[in-house]
Amino acid sequence: MKEIEQESLDQNIKSSKKLYIVDIAVIIAILIGIFVYLFHVEGIDSITTILRSVDYGWVGAGLLCLVLMWICEAITLHFPLKDIYKDQKFKSSFRITMIGQLFNNLTPFASGGQIMQAYKLSKEGRRTSDSISVLVAKFVITQTSLILFTIIVVLTQFNFFMEIFKDLVWIGVIGIVINVVIVIMFFLAGVKEEWVLKISKKLITFFGKFHIGKLRIVKNPEKKLEKIEDSVNNFSSQFKKLKEHKKTVVIMAVVGTIQNILYYTITFMVYKAFGNTGTGFFQIVTAQAFLMLIMTIFPTPGAGLGAEGGFLLLFQTIFQNGTINLSILFWRVYIFYLPILVGTFFMIPSKKERELRQKEK
Repeated sequence: MKEIEQESLDQNIKSSKKLYIVDIAVIIAILIGIFVYLFHVEGIDSITTILRSVDYGWVGAGLLCLVLMWICEAITLHFPLKDIYKDQKFKSSFRITMIGQLFNNLTPFASGGQIMQAYKLSKEGRRTSDSISVLVAKFVITQTSLILFTIIVVLTQFNFFMEIFKDLVWIGVIGIVINVVIVIMFFLAGVKEEWVLKISKKLITFFGKFHIGKLRIVKNPEKKLEKIEDSVNNFSSQFKKLKEHKKTVVIMAVVGTIQNILYYTITFMVYKAFGNTGTGFFQIVTAQAFLMLIMTIFPTPGAGLGAEGGFLLLFQTIFQNGTINLSILFWRVYIFYLPILVGTFFMIPSKKERELRQKEK
């Protein structure tokens, strides 16, 4: 069974390689577009003047928030892995977290992060189904805390929220609905696996009948169903075991909430770095929480264009004139380009991974 799981994961990685190349090209194109736009709109003299006036103490505070955010995410991964594998080291959990940061930002809807994390964990001797179950459980818990935190923040700053975003509320509603539906689907897979298997069987059987010439929409339906059944049953088993580790669930939820606060705080640090005043911390957090919902519905890597456009749309009346465009670039460096750059270094095989490769040889 372990060989089947590894083979399936290897196939997913291979099929994703070409997509990664396309995604990297899109990311580079977006970055070039931002620079072209900046130089065209602001001009080199204006950009130089603004950069000289930036308070780099706040820039450093933003970097600190980013690192702490990565540590928090590593903690939410480390504790459930530690429950299964007693020899799990935090440095390994942090490395896997950064690899997830890299591929989440490289792929549309952050779809590649968990696959690559499971792949790298398998190379460290962790069972693929265990890794996927932990990663999905982590996603459900942290995403639930994100949704609840966002709703609470919006409600506590409701007057400010309606004043600034009254014409865009429908976008936020769509974002919340999408996130809630995704969480419910995974939650059902954990507690009502028979429902998921029944629906999966009907869908696979239905699409297995369709083909275009010799090309079938679903190849080997029986084998596909077998893999789905094994994955769902294992995930359900691990998910139910979380009841036995209530302390771990609480830690993941609390640390996940802190992670979200740090993520939103980065925007406030950018706001202060450019000498902006007049809008409070919680109001900036509310705007950033709303922007997060907008980013959810954009399918480009790292929500490219949607993130930049959303930031401009939401913050142009809050940031001082002449600072918004460079603020967008600074913000994207924090939450997009730095995770890609730093995450790349963690792709270097770990000592444990190299030892396992030597044993296989």
